[in-house]
Amino acid sequence: MSPRRSYDQYCSTARALDAVGDRWTLLIVRELLAGPRRYTDLHADLPGVSTDVLASRLKDMERDGLTTRRRLPPPGVAYVYELTVLGRQLLPVLQALGTWGAPALAERRPTDAVRAHWFALPLLRSLENEGEGLVEVRLDEGKFHVWLGAEDGPVYGDGPAPEEPDARLALDAETCTALGRGAVTLRQAIRAGRAEVSGDGTLAKVLRGD
Repeated sequence: MSPRRSYDQYCSTARALDAVGDRWTLLIVRELLAGPRRYTDLHADLPGVSTDVLASRLKDMERDGLTTRRRLPPPGVAYVYELTVLGRQLLPVLQALGTWGAPALAERRPTDAVRAHWFALPLLRSLENEGEGLVEVRLDEGKFHVWLGAEDGPVYGDGPAPEEPDARLALDAETCTALGRGAVTLRQAIRAGRAEVSGDGTLAKVLRGD
């Protein structure tokens, strides 16, 4: 394990960057906010990271108390990585960075990789005061789901909801990005025909503004 590098500054920002300032670290946190992940899954959803760098970052994050590693029970033979309470506390940091960086998404570059679930954290922040429950989201790029009001466990997941969701939301990536940075509200997007919420439960009605 490589020695920990430090800015050697008595400053809380510098101390935080000692732990999460390395390239890929915060993006690994982004992936683990979806719950425990295997190394191969992390590598697949972090296009561009080398296997050596990913392994090194995971070791550093475990050393710094951001993640833990555990072996799956039989018949599983793989290990999974998951966030500690300290690592999970980076959720609002990632959401704030996403809001700050959203204007740079005005144009998708030909070389840009994309995963539907990368839109989850900004969207989650825009809906955080709307209630609690499971929302399945459909973009052209694929499906993901978010848990509004979740205090423990995953805050989002890739793919369809694992159980019957409290609401379903359909929209495009541009609208999802606009919601995430606060340029438009969900009700405004619905009225403009840019988003659709389906479901008969309380959360669906709240999201629609019924």
